[in-house]
Amino acid sequence: MSAPRSLFGSSSPISSGDMMSRSEAQAFLERIVKLSRADTIAANLNGGYTGNIRFAANRITTAGGVSNSQLVVQSGYGPKHAVVTTSDFSPAGVERAVRQSEAIAKLAPDDPENMPLLPPQQYGDVNAWFDATATLDPVERAAAARTAIDAAKAAGDLAAAGFIIAGTNYNAIASNTGMYAYFPSTNANYQLTVRTNDGTGSGWAGADHPDWRQIDFKAVSDRAIQKARASRNPVAIEPGRYTVILEPQAVGDLVQLLAFALDARSADEGRSAFSKQGGGTKIGEKIVDSKVTLFSDPGDAQLLGQPWTPEGLPLGREVWIENGVLKQLQYSRFWAQKKNARPNGGLGSVKMVGGDATTEQMIASTPRGILVTRLWYLREVDPRTVLYTGLTRDGTFLIENGRITRSVKNLRFNESPLFMLNNLEMVGRSERVAGTESGGNVVFPTLKVRDFNFTSLSDAV
Repeated sequence: MSAPRSLFGSSSPISSGDMMSRSEAQAFLERIVKLSRADTIAANLNGGYTGNIRFAANRITTAGGVSNSQLVVQSGYGPKHAVVTTSDFSPAGVERAVRQSEAIAKLAPDDPENMPLLPPQQYGDVNAWFDATATLDPVERAAAARTAIDAAKAAGDLAAAGFIIAGTNYNAIASNTGMYAYFPSTNANYQLTVRTNDGTGSGWAGADHPDWRQIDFKAVSDRAIQKARASRNPVAIEPGRYTVILEPQAVGDLVQLLAFALDARSADEGRSAFSKQGGGTKIGEKIVDSKVTLFSDPGDAQLLGQPWTPEGLPLGREVWIENGVLKQLQYSRFWAQKKNARPNGGLGSVKMVGGDATTEQMIASTPRGILVTRLWYLREVDPRTVLYTGLTRDGTFLIENGRITRSVKNLRFNESPLFMLNNLEMVGRSERVAGTESGGNVVFPTLKVRDFNFTSLSDAV
């Protein structure tokens, strides 16, 4: 990590782009806390550096790096509080943020759900920092991009477009209650779309990991190219209910949306798919197929997430669904206090336990069905059933008599992850996916499900 030239208060202020070590961030935040005249103050510091390379039409179009940090100051007077954010780390800029947050807090209405700041906490030891990613140079990013560009050029009838990012991050929080937390991490992400020059085929592939060395860039590029070639000249099929094999990216796209539904307050107030008729929740009831176990764990080797929430609440292993049974719901600190329950964070990072079936075995066991690469443009239809609509994209294929026979036009679906997870037939190995609309670290397996509901065709490639 590169050290800032000095800490707060000297003639050479910290640059907002510096990557701070644990001790440097703590010293910086402690000096901010001491500036406070409010009853309470919590200061959150985050930032880092991300290098990127973008390519399209088989050539690199842009390359660069972004270095940035921001400071978030929350001041409180009893149930009144206010937040000010700044990237000005000069002595005057930092003090201005503290004073502005105090002034606004005094004018704020009382927050009926205000919770006191947490005292010092104990956090799990999660290592999501990899030097291979932190020390990466532009030449290495360009070489990774070339795995797609050179292959698409050699094919002569393909156009590759993609984005590669890799960088460092840090988050730190401190308060006048003595709480302090710090988490450094690295990240690398590769997403690639390959189109056929006749405009009829499109293939997508991606990979994500905090360790650059864990991403097989050539394998990702080859997969997108293969899907683009195979998806040429798609045919129309009738919408309806099909047996569907969803690759891990598609599963993550849809099932991760349960994170917005597993809210204890909504369930307790009768507004949720997990509310019981007549009152209560479905905790302890079987809600999906027994092959489903869904959990969050920042220490899991495939997740490696931050072990605390933005307010400093420790995060550990939380099992939400186990063998198809709803084990718990998400409790905020406020709602947990109201219901005499334990606050447990949320599903920012989530993993579904996998099986041992291969995609080839799933295809071979399917008389007629559809293979889906990924989903996009997902939008909620009915929160009471967690029903969503969206579209397939970048590689949708018809399966007949145990083999892929042709590509099909993209389809719109109306489906709930709860309905889908009740129709499971086979489960593959879990893998980290490259990015969903909801973000976060996400690990899901390939799934074979029956009666997936496609409602209409889409002519878009």
